[in-house]
Amino acid sequence: METSANTPSIDTACSVTSLLPVPRVEIRTHSLKGRGVYAVERIPKGTLVSTSPILLFPHKEYAEHGRFTRLDDYTYTWPGGQALALGLGSIFNHEPIGYENIGFVRDIDAQVINYWSLRDIESGEELCICYGAHVWFEDHSEGSKDRRSPQGTQAATAAQGHRDSSSENSPFLALPSCDGLF
Repeated sequence: METSANTPSIDTACSVTSLLPVPRVEIRTHSLKGRGVYAVERIPKGTLVSTSPILLFPHKEYAEHGRFTRLDDYTYTWPGGQALALGLGSIFNHEPIGYENIGFVRDIDAQVINYWSLRDIESGEELCICYGAHVWFEDHSEGSKDRRSPQGTQAATAAQGHRDSSSENSPFLALPSCDGLF
């Protein structure tokens, strides 16, 4: 492709899959959890919901500045530093392990995070990821309430099956555990 000073060049080495049709979602405010992402239509299991480019903060810069700001609540651990997910990636709220309905896969080379539905999600339902086993805030998620009951503990144990990469029911054989990514 020929370019001139007035024509921008296009880097084809980093193509992002967000050009695929994605489900309609909206951002709403929850009285306890703050802003969150909600389905406007039914989202089938295995659907790419969002691709978020990241803004990488090198270790030194983050240690000296970022960790002292609100950014510290929104970054993902990334090779070379901490990454802020742009777009919807920083708006997804938390559900405990086994209760989340959105999984994510970091694409290190492309510097994006892809978010996928782990099960069918109904219209009006909040889309949530798991921040890990140890959160730094008061957990108002539905799953945290369920875990306090014996039935909730059994449901969480049963839901863990989607994380087992050897499970034939797993929609994504490469989905990582969420522990340690935040």
